[in-house]
Amino acid sequence: MRQDAASRRAWRDGIGVSLATSAYGVSFGALGVAAGLDVWQTCVLSLLMFTGGSQFAFVGVVASGGLSAIPAAIASAALLGVRNVAYGLRMAPIIGGGVARRLAAMPFTIDESAAVALAQRDPRARRIGFWVTGVGIYVGWNLFTLVGALLGDVLGDPRAYGLDAAAAAAFLALLWPRLRRGEAVVIGVAAAVVAAVATPVTMPGVPVLVAGVVAIVVAVALPARRAVDEPDDVAERQGLP
Repeated sequence: MRQDAASRRAWRDGIGVSLATSAYGVSFGALGVAAGLDVWQTCVLSLLMFTGGSQFAFVGVVASGGLSAIPAAIASAALLGVRNVAYGLRMAPIIGGGVARRLAAMPFTIDESAAVALAQRDPRARRIGFWVTGVGIYVGWNLFTLVGALLGDVLGDPRAYGLDAAAAAAFLALLWPRLRRGEAVVIGVAAAVVAAVATPVTMPGVPVLVAGVVAIVVAVALPARRAVDEPDDVAERQGLP
C-alpha cells in the first residue's frame, strides 16, 4: 500500500509539473518565429534541442544579432545545456537498466524530470517520476511550441501579448525556490550584475557566456558544503512537496 501511495504521488507530481512547464512552450514558439525562423524550423529546433533554457538563449541571440550571431547563439545554448550532463550522472542509478535504457532516457533528462525524481523517496517512485515528467514535458512542450509558432506567425510581434516575458517569468518561478541558501543568492546576483553590465558593450550572446563563467568562478570560490543531500532536502530546494 505504501508503495502504491508513493507511485501515485510520483504520477501526480510528474503530470502537474508537465502541464505547468509545457504551457510556456507557447512563448518559445512565438519567439522563434519572431526571431526569423519559420514554423517548422522552430518546431524542429524544439524537437531536437529540447532544453528550454538553451532554446530561449538560441532564439534570443539570433533575434538580437541575426545570422552573424549564430556562433554566439550556439555557444550560449551549449553552455546552458551542460547542466544536463550533471543531471545524467545523477539520474543513471535511478533509471537503472542497461545501456539502451539510459540512452533512451537522455532526451528526457532535464531540470524538471530530475527534480521530480529526486523528490520521491521510493526507488520505483523515482523512476516513475522521472519518466512521467520527462516524456510528459517532451510531448506537451512540442505541442505548445507548434501552437505558439502558429500564433506568432498569424499575430505578429509576441511582445504585444506579453509572450516575450512569459518564459522569463516561468524560469524565475522555477529558480526562486532554489535561492534559499546564501551561496545560491550570491552566485545568482553576481552573474546577473555581470550580464547586465556586459549587455550594452558586447555582442549578443556574450553576456550569457560571461555570466556563466562568473557563476562557476564564484561557486568554486565559495566555501564548499560537503554534506550529502537527502531526498527531502533536495525536494525542499526544488520547491516541490
